[in-house]
Amino acid sequence: MGVSVEDRYPWAVANPSVVAVAPGSPAAQAGVVVGDQLLTVNGEVPRDIIRYHLLVDEAEVGLEVDRGGLQLEVDISKRAGEPLGLEVSASVFDQVRTCDNHCEFCFIYQLPKGMRPSLYLKDDDYRLSFLYGNFTTLTRFTEADLERVVTEKLSPLYVSIHATNAEIRADLLRNRRGAVSLRWLRQLLDHGIEVHGQVVVCPGLNGSSVLHETLLGILDAYPELTTVAVVPLGISDHSGEERMRSHTVAEANEIIDLVDHMQHLFTEVLGRRTVYAADEYYLLADRPFPSAEAYGEVPMHEDGVGMASTFAEEFLGEATVGVGPKAGFFASVDGAPAEGYRAPRLGAPDPAAAPHAAAEATPAVATPVTLRPRPNAAVGVITGAYGARVLQPLLDQVAGDLPSPTRLVVVPNQFFGGNISVTGLLVGSDVSAALADQPEGHRYLLPDVCLSNGLFLDGATVADLPRPVEVIGTDGVSLRRALGTTRSAP
Repeated sequence: MGVSVEDRYPWAVANPSVVAVAPGSPAAQAGVVVGDQLLTVNGEVPRDIIRYHLLVDEAEVGLEVDRGGLQLEVDISKRAGEPLGLEVSASVFDQVRTCDNHCEFCFIYQLPKGMRPSLYLKDDDYRLSFLYGNFTTLTRFTEADLERVVTEKLSPLYVSIHATNAEIRADLLRNRRGAVSLRWLRQLLDHGIEVHGQVVVCPGLNGSSVLHETLLGILDAYPELTTVAVVPLGISDHSGEERMRSHTVAEANEIIDLVDHMQHLFTEVLGRRTVYAADEYYLLADRPFPSAEAYGEVPMHEDGVGMASTFAEEFLGEATVGVGPKAGFFASVDGAPAEGYRAPRLGAPDPAAAPHAAAEATPAVATPVTLRPRPNAAVGVITGAYGARVLQPLLDQVAGDLPSPTRLVVVPNQFFGGNISVTGLLVGSDVSAALADQPEGHRYLLPDVCLSNGLFLDGATVADLPRPVEVIGTDGVSLRRALGTTRSAP
């Protein structure tokens, strides 16, 4: 028996289900219940959560729902702009626009077999770019898409550039439309849409002189871009592409120097840096990170740009709110309406009542588990190889102020292998192997970036781990509070 689209991609269904109703909300008062399927809103079949959100902002909202095969009409009166009070099971109600590029560096192609089917979806959908920050190449963008983006002001968007040379870009995407699809980028910028760009550097293909040409091309043709992130490709042991390889230390240094040079040029011409190198380059080159101030508001935090400096500032400073990444590498996968498009989820259990239970999670962000730790219990902070290089110097600076002995539990990524060393790609099996050798009775802190919808990428949950863990936010403030230190380092 084949697997249905609904089973494979539950966030891309024609009729989303109601998964939560906020108590006392207009929807609750009108009798909408969990399990209702939304058929129409004000007589319209909305394509996605974006259109749904606009429709339910009206003062008078008419819903047609399917309740166990019985179709009902629900009329709701509220104040214009007042939240309806529903959380639905999908972000895209019609079919997700899949990617028809065949990029050699695409991480989807590098996943091992046997993972849950939804992880293998390659999207190139501008709506997921708006909702989640996914990057789109614009090779499937249309005039109708442009009209909607401009009319509904779907901004910001995130665009994969990789090269401004048409021939090289088409080769990198392995799609002839890649040679011309940046015309849509020009149209988006002409209509005032905020766009963030990305260049994934593949050594020998679009690095060095080609990258220099690309950044000059951006300055010439797309100067309105808000930011451009220059990031290295990740290569797992499951990549079969002969042209793909990791950066050398010399190449990482070359990238940093080029970005620094281009930042000065962009600042001279435009008054802002615009171009930023990913944190991973500084780790590869063993060079200090720029200060947090150098990244401004850190708009490319999700792309690994400025993450380390921001984390350090939060951990050592007096910030009360941290800027952490979305939970999980595949933040938009497995039925996750984006932040701001859902009502509070109901019925979450008390995590303190079952400290070894899996962390409950909203679709987009893991909910931290609060344990009742033993007094003065030693602490192990779970992290990947790159995370350890950021965290260890910070822990050393506050060692005298920590109430309990604290160490890192560094987890090698055996699941993906290759050069994959970021914490967000740790899986349950690797974390389990690392924790099995750790003492019982200690506190173990797991950053929520490892989880998406309560799951590791390999489908494991925290309940499967051999030691109880506390799931905390992946930001400096959360770690500082979890460790019990509030003193700023000198």
